[in-house]
Amino acid sequence: MLAIPELTAAARAQLQGLIGTSTRGAQDLLDRFDRWGHDLIEAFAQLYPIETALPQLIEVMAAAHLHRDEELQQRDRERVLEQDWFQSEKTIGYVAYADLFAKNLKGINKRIPYLKDLGITYLHLLPILKPRPGANDGGYAVMDYRALREDLGSMKELRSTADKLHDSGISLTLDLVLNHVAQEHEWAEKARAGDPTYRDYFYVYPDRTIPDEFEKTLLEVFPDFAPGNFTWDDKLQGWVWTTFNSYQWDVNWSNPAVFCEYADIIANLANHGVDCIRLDAIAFMWKRMGTICQGEPEVHVITQALRAFARILCPSMIFKAEAIVGPAQVGAYFGEGQHAGKVSDLAYHNSLMVQIWSAIAAKDTSLMVHTMSRFSGLPNTTAWGVYLRCHDDIGWAIDDTDAHEVGLNGHDHRLFLAEYFEGNFFGSLATGQPFMPDPVNGERRTSGTGASLAGIEKAIKLKDEKLLNQAIDRYLCAYTMVFGFAGIPLLYMGDEIGLLNDHSYLKDETKKEDNRWIHRPKMNWRVADAAAAGELDDKPAGRIYNRIKHVIDVRKSLPSLHASVATTVRAGSGKGVVIFDRKHPAGDLIEVYNLSESSRWLGSQELSGMTGKVTDHLTGHTFEIGNGVPLAPYEVRWFSKA
Repeated sequence: MLAIPELTAAARAQLQGLIGTSTRGAQDLLDRFDRWGHDLIEAFAQLYPIETALPQLIEVMAAAHLHRDEELQQRDRERVLEQDWFQSEKTIGYVAYADLFAKNLKGINKRIPYLKDLGITYLHLLPILKPRPGANDGGYAVMDYRALREDLGSMKELRSTADKLHDSGISLTLDLVLNHVAQEHEWAEKARAGDPTYRDYFYVYPDRTIPDEFEKTLLEVFPDFAPGNFTWDDKLQGWVWTTFNSYQWDVNWSNPAVFCEYADIIANLANHGVDCIRLDAIAFMWKRMGTICQGEPEVHVITQALRAFARILCPSMIFKAEAIVGPAQVGAYFGEGQHAGKVSDLAYHNSLMVQIWSAIAAKDTSLMVHTMSRFSGLPNTTAWGVYLRCHDDIGWAIDDTDAHEVGLNGHDHRLFLAEYFEGNFFGSLATGQPFMPDPVNGERRTSGTGASLAGIEKAIKLKDEKLLNQAIDRYLCAYTMVFGFAGIPLLYMGDEIGLLNDHSYLKDETKKEDNRWIHRPKMNWRVADAAAAGELDDKPAGRIYNRIKHVIDVRKSLPSLHASVATTVRAGSGKGVVIFDRKHPAGDLIEVYNLSESSRWLGSQELSGMTGKVTDHLTGHTFEIGNGVPLAPYEVRWFSKA
């Protein structure tokens, strides 16, 4: 095989020959190939017979470039000059189901002014690509990557929506399922029809010999309703790998044709104006006997190659890894060692989400502080996606070792958190629901909206004003931590007005067996519009909306929250107080959170020598710190030197 420099030169020559030198943006593309071509070919060569597979990939790149219009190419040029756009303190995320938010893409277009007024600059629409009919894992069983759900709109309308979002300063994120396709996908249908080319797009075995060997170490994602990792298919006359559900077939990423297919899919989405791809189920992409087949090294090699492909073709696009893993594993999805800074641009900070809820339940931040200390620094070109709630359940990812080191039993603490947020623990106002209980150890995950888990729903039912005020303060304290951590804060649809659990899913035959739909309510536009218009200032929805909008405005004014600098987490005096330190050339920021129902005292020594006059950016007050300041229950302060 030729050396990487020779392969790179040959690929560049092929690319230039395909696009010419006079086509629109040709030199830009070639310049970007000079910058990122080595990263692409270095990774690609680790996976595939490159001298035969690489020319096919270059053909995909050239064809996609020739279909990329001038408007998007100009966006590429601007983003090349502002590659840290997603790290900016001004980047504010919003996550929504398109149909539940505004019925369809045309409805979303009408709601762009609402998002802009709230301060949103990044919109993630949960799965909108065409899923299989019937059960489809919430849209993650895709049967056509080049079409949308028919009730949402067309690909042409997607491009129109992207343009309208861009005009309002909002970037668009979509999901791309990498690990599997629906059994109705064209590739699967051709495999079933006996086409050997497409049969090799999947893992198919004639008997249980190899599947049984894999099963010895594999975990089960949905043991209750999708046990095992392989499904017999009569038309295939074989056992096909199905990690998630029997109708979701895992694709074979060891086949270079599969890589080229997905590169072309990414290019097509980019050419429809998509700015960020959420790489769904990324951890499961590579299979190796004797392992759990999650997070294998090749996953990160594949991601480097895909990212380099996108950097060359459409540098305005970034990648977000859907990697719900522990502190020791998550760094690899940003890139470590030879892949540092070359893999995903964003990843979810699942641990922070879990630790916020854990600290609220325990009224103790010691586990949070210890767990957060285990996260090493990220490449300074990347950022966290930070969230309090999402469309999924909460898995109580408490590491046994972390728990032990702060005097807790991991199993017992996970059980406590489930009990607490189901409202079964004394003093809890939470109204969550158990999800996927383990019949052996009793551990389970939790479903519920953020507002309901914080106790707002129960307080309203009890008609107790004091408890309601406390629950709202608790909820807003938690969300302010999300906005203050740096990275992209992700506001889940309706959380800005405190939407509560929605039990109407029980009336829907396609949803009633999955209680995660309890925290996927339709957007209440009557309330949202009234809150945004200032008509509900004395009501819970209006109070929540105003506070979140205020925190967004404050965050955007603080360069210290640019994500290129990491947040350090430490304990304050007294259980329940946690401090986020932001050491930044633009000015240090010290954020203080009281995650307890009791008042606390913040001593001046806890402000790391920030004596004399300080400014609390959340209130706008400047004052002498003296010996310290009091903290009311669930009070938040963002301090800097005046």
